[in-house]
Amino acid sequence: MSKNTLTRRTVLRALGILGLGAALPLPALAAAPAPAIRMADVARTADKRYKMSETRLLMGTFVAVTLLHESKDGAAQAMDRAFGEIERLSAVFDRHRPDTPVAELNRGGRLTDVAPELRAVMNKAVDFGRLSSGAFNVTVLPVVELFRSHANPGGRMELSERELSEALELVHLPSVRMTKREIRFDRPGMGVTLDGIGKGFIVDAASDVLARHGAADHLINAGGDMRARGERAPGQPWKVAVEDPHQRGDYPAVLHLRDAAVATSGGYEVFFDADHRHHHIIDPRTAHSPNQSVSVTVTAPTVMEADALATSVFVMAPKKGVRFVDQLPGKECLLLGKSGAKVTSTHWNAMVSA
Repeated sequence: MSKNTLTRRTVLRALGILGLGAALPLPALAAAPAPAIRMADVARTADKRYKMSETRLLMGTFVAVTLLHESKDGAAQAMDRAFGEIERLSAVFDRHRPDTPVAELNRGGRLTDVAPELRAVMNKAVDFGRLSSGAFNVTVLPVVELFRSHANPGGRMELSERELSEALELVHLPSVRMTKREIRFDRPGMGVTLDGIGKGFIVDAASDVLARHGAADHLINAGGDMRARGERAPGQPWKVAVEDPHQRGDYPAVLHLRDAAVATSGGYEVFFDADHRHHHIIDPRTAHSPNQSVSVTVTAPTVMEADALATSVFVMAPKKGVRFVDQLPGKECLLLGKSGAKVTSTHWNAMVSA
């Protein structure tokens, strides 16, 4: 995923944030502290609560939060605390910034005094790796970096089988050793990228902060990774529209969400070569970019789950991916093919408006 750009694997629209909202792309975690770009809006609702919406540039993307609160001051405090939590956790998981724990781990192959949040995400990453039979693997970073170093957007990307094989040897989740005191790599040259799970963890944490501070009803859109909690108005769920990856102006689905999360993976925005054979989503089992689906959208109770599962399903064959999701309680998915064909999990349509 891109280090310094505001484009990434998906675009979702949040309906109800400052009107229809805006298409917010989702790149990798930011490479540097973000400039203080803030846009805020406050209104009184029919049930006498305060609806506050604010957008800030964080984690290399636009993060939009809409919340409802009994008091205006309480809304402002909840908003500031949620954004503060996003900034705090970004300083843990951002692999691009040299001063973060993940960057230190990748640099030296060993990390002591591990932050509890990092340990929790790494443990979940291992769980998703096992659950997906290796389709999700945070140790894929050596292949990502190989692609990036050989990128040729105007032509063909030249990669030898030897280079691919050597990089693939470093993609090995069992070689990540975790104890109560440290995280270390058994193989020199290994590295982890938490882009497909860390951002979801951060959004979930910010959602918990909002709920603890009296904003039980809210929607967070971190460049397409979304957490919907409660309702946008009494009896009215939050509405999230899945963007058409072909940019034809329509929406493949509009979701009605209460206490749910949604994330999308797609290989149609960031390419390393002119013929689009290599993109930023890589099958960690083969070191190749999958191309059977254009995008995969997953709903789940948490953004961390939705994000990791969307990446997992994207690298699977479509029918296998749907069967995989159908076995997971509380999870649904939508796969879009190159021709526009849709493949969905069993109960996907129950969340979609007519």
